[in-house]
Amino acid sequence: MRIDRKVKVLLFLIISIALLSSLYSYMNSNKNYKEISYKRFLSYVENGQVEKVELDDSPKITGKLKNGNYFVTDNPRTENFKENLLKNNIKVKETNGNSALMQGLTFILFLLGIGAIGYFLNNNMTKQAQKEMAVMSNVDEENFSEKDISFKDVAGNEEAIGSLKELVDFIQNPDKYDKYGARIPRGVLLYGPPGTGKTLLAKALAGEAKVPFYSVAGSDFIQVYAGLGASRIRTLFKKAKESGKSVIFIDEIDALGKKRKGNFSNGGSDESDRTLNALLTEMSGFKENEGIIVVAATNRIDTLDEALLRPGRFDRQIEVGLPDVNARYKILSLHSKNKPLSDSVNLKKVAHETVYFSGAMLENLMNESAMLAAKNNDPSINMNHIDKAFYTVLVGEEKKDRSTIPFEDKKITAYHEAGHALITKLVSKENRVTKVSIIPSTRGMGGFSMNIPPDKMYQTKNDIKNNIMVALGGRAAEEVVFGENNITTGASSDLKKATEMSLSMIGIYGMDKELGLLNYESILGQNMEGNKILIDRIKDILDNLYSETKKLIIDNIDYLDKIASLLLEKEVLDEEDMNRLVS
Repeated sequence: MRIDRKVKVLLFLIISIALLSSLYSYMNSNKNYKEISYKRFLSYVENGQVEKVELDDSPKITGKLKNGNYFVTDNPRTENFKENLLKNNIKVKETNGNSALMQGLTFILFLLGIGAIGYFLNNNMTKQAQKEMAVMSNVDEENFSEKDISFKDVAGNEEAIGSLKELVDFIQNPDKYDKYGARIPRGVLLYGPPGTGKTLLAKALAGEAKVPFYSVAGSDFIQVYAGLGASRIRTLFKKAKESGKSVIFIDEIDALGKKRKGNFSNGGSDESDRTLNALLTEMSGFKENEGIIVVAATNRIDTLDEALLRPGRFDRQIEVGLPDVNARYKILSLHSKNKPLSDSVNLKKVAHETVYFSGAMLENLMNESAMLAAKNNDPSINMNHIDKAFYTVLVGEEKKDRSTIPFEDKKITAYHEAGHALITKLVSKENRVTKVSIIPSTRGMGGFSMNIPPDKMYQTKNDIKNNIMVALGGRAAEEVVFGENNITTGASSDLKKATEMSLSMIGIYGMDKELGLLNYESILGQNMEGNKILIDRIKDILDNLYSETKKLIIDNIDYLDKIASLLLEKEVLDEEDMNRLVS
């Protein structure tokens, strides 16, 4: 509903007058008038204590004494009253006597102003809510059809693909499953680290089944307007049902489906709870084998409400983890299509060196390599491009101008990174130290030491302790070489990693004899990091491991000096350099 411009101006004037009138009324009412007898008033006049009097035809008159106090007294209404006041040098202000009328008018204007403000606010919120709903509808329509996306476009994740292929057959051939009394899963939950291809899998499911694909984010349903989130849920499912068979994809469902408060809280009155209840109701309202599948993705399955995970809601839960070496090779091959690769490129070698890379990171690696080749106008992408892109993806680009860095800072960085590399070679012999650099990066790093662990399903307690020692190696080298008072701030991120690993080791994995087999995250939740028992135990563990790390540095100081000296000379060491220096 559009408001005419004249109406807007009129409303603005009403609000302005109401505010000014209210201000005037407030200023007047703020004066503390004391009622006095007429006899006392006359004595004040005779003694010259009255400064001014406000005179009108009302039964009372008001005034101000010279000491600043305000008074009110009876009005004699005599003919010579004003003349007597003036003879005594008292200021006389005559009013029209309509103060009561003015106060009433002021009150009416004030109410009108409040009403106008309320109207504007309500109208604006209504428009905003309508706009939000319109945006939601547009998003649905834009994502209605995803062309040319199938399981052929997804590399790795063989188990997840196999599970989703069953659903494709279920959607396309429901009669086949009806004969056996099978019910199509209402919901599929894809969970795993970021960048592992959960969204791509959902699109491929819809593409293979040749059904409409509706994609939204969980945060789209969390709004400040009461009931809007639940309304969006109903609108989305209504559209899906109108389309017949379809796939609804909700990314980051943890924003919408977090665990609800306990029985003693305000429960369903909370907006997020209402939205979650609407989702649960819609999923429960599907007809048998209707052909609508809700696919959701999350990085934190542990935060989801139990009601979402029970049978009849998200029946099938599929882990989409980080790819292993074979999956990484397939992903690299997929993202190398239509890219001119040199004969020197060995994707299997790249797959072995990209441990803990997600599918998104591998795609980014090949894209960065292509951009570097294009930037240099090279005929094809070679291993040098991929190697440079590898470190760009992990730590950022190298700083070009390093002329302003003092030699002393370079020396500190060299020994710091040498400490990381040396401890890796000494305690984690399975890990390959592939690159050590003292060149600052665009992400604020002074240098880095890159070590690649082997592909393993599990980490042992020794693995975690060794990784903590590697993280502490830089600080230990600084202290041994430059002294306790000359350690630097360069170890801040290392200390954070060491603390997090220690916390996980004893608080989540139950790897500490003193604290036992408890999972403290289940007990303390988000407050785990502030628990004094855990903090004290982490401090003991870090102190002991730091002492061990320093001893290793001292016992192998010659190796440390060799690595640091060569770093100062070359700035970058590769795997061959490290293997030659530390045999």
